[in-house]
Amino acid sequence: MTDHPDLAALRRRLAEFAAARNWQPYHNPKNLVAALSVEASELVEIFQWLTPEQSARVMTDPDTAHRVRDEIADVLAYLLQFCEVLGVDPLAALEAKIERNELRFPVPGGHAGQGEQAGHVEREDRDG
Repeated sequence: MTDHPDLAALRRRLAEFAAARNWQPYHNPKNLVAALSVEASELVEIFQWLTPEQSARVMTDPDTAHRVRDEIADVLAYLLQFCEVLGVDPLAALEAKIERNELRFPVPGGHAGQGEQAGHVEREDRDG
């Protein structure tokens, strides 16, 4: 099994990659969030016309699996760079969000089940 670098190492590597190419002037929040949106849309495009069943099997096709992994990498790279320029720790932000969601959406009756009990209720949530 391959050892994977930690998040801090990946963030440093992305910063070094951009610095070596003098891309820092272009790596501002507006440009990075736009690029993040484009890359996320490219990931959506792979799944756009698939049925739910086809989407569940997408990684069984080597060519499609390669495209999915590449787009996931692009989304993650831009998200990490976006966090870097804003000074946001993405893991701390995620942990805080999970904690808020646990308080906002308690498990009814103290146990999780299917659908609504598991928090899978469709609702409009403007504050994320």
